[in-house]
Amino acid sequence: MNLVLLLVCFLYAAELARSGEIEKTERVTPRTWYLGMNLNPADGHVMGYTVGWADDVFIGTYLDALKKDYLNREVWRLPVKYIAIVRHQAGQVDAVKVFRFKGSARSLLSRFQDMNPGRQIVTEGGPIQQSISNSAQNLEDDPVFSVGGDLAFNWAYSNNGARIVLTGGRLSPANDNDDNTHGLGNHFACNPLTGIPTSGFETVWNHEISNIQNRKSPTLVQGTDHGTGSKYISGPVYGNYAIYVSEDASSFPAPGHMLDIEVEVLPKYNFF
Repeated sequence: MNLVLLLVCFLYAAELARSGEIEKTERVTPRTWYLGMNLNPADGHVMGYTVGWADDVFIGTYLDALKKDYLNREVWRLPVKYIAIVRHQAGQVDAVKVFRFKGSARSLLSRFQDMNPGRQIVTEGGPIQQSISNSAQNLEDDPVFSVGGDLAFNWAYSNNGARIVLTGGRLSPANDNDDNTHGLGNHFACNPLTGIPTSGFETVWNHEISNIQNRKSPTLVQGTDHGTGSKYISGPVYGNYAIYVSEDASSFPAPGHMLDIEVEVLPKYNFF
């Protein structure tokens, strides 16, 4: 074999090897976020502390999953490491915070069923991602995006409970009946250790989303999804709040992204 032919064979083999390496590099497996819950505080259904969160049920429909209250029981059962709370406008991301759960991977169902004694701070290190649209409004008292800290689940205090709050807001002491911890999934007349409403007050003091505030009464809530109690003030809806979970995705698409039941992202790599 002459030198020219040998060189051609060598270059061809090198090109095949390089092409294979490129193909291997480009076949990056995306990471997936799964929609577990959507909260619309003005759809006529009140997802308070005692409804849905710990019940192992399916609420809503796939068709309206990002328009009305929704809970996917299969996603709620998945062991997950990451959670994203996404405020969106008609399915378009407005603001997002991503957190990493501390401890071993557990399902949201098991976490929300863990009510006695409840009051658990479930993430650590604060948000690992916080992305807010430049055009986002109503950020001054948003229950997720106006305060910092980690996520706390099942915040029980006296006969009150809030399913998701941030540690940067007020966390009422366990025996303080001040009605002054505010977040997602709330009830002012229940047994927060069992998730059962006080008899006769099932639809009086429940409310889906309350804004950050520091007063007992009246209570400022988003939209109209709250009980018949006289101390509620219905305020504007800041958006729908979607809860996504993942086993391996630690970042979420930026504001402007259109949501779906599943959201895929490419993993991030650090090159040195």
